[in-house]
Amino acid sequence: MKNLIEFLLIHITQHPEDVLVVEEQDEHGYTYTINVHDDDIGRVIGKRGSVIHAIRSIAKIRAVKEHIRAYVTIAE
Repeated sequence: MKNLIEFLLIHITQHPEDVLVVEEQDEHGYTYTINVHDDDIGRVIGKRGSVIHAIRSIAKIRAVKEHIRAYVTIAE
């Protein structure tokens, strides 16, 4: 799952070398925290949140196939 999110972000951002996805597991499932270059935050969020919504949707589809719960957040 982490690799999928990194793959998507690397192809969206202008600074792919600064893409970092941190995976944390707890009793509720997996949380994937996205860290990107400051200039790429707008690209990752997208107009009205459309891009991050799409990334979260793809992650949820993959999570259902793997029988886990996945949450995607953006680091501040």
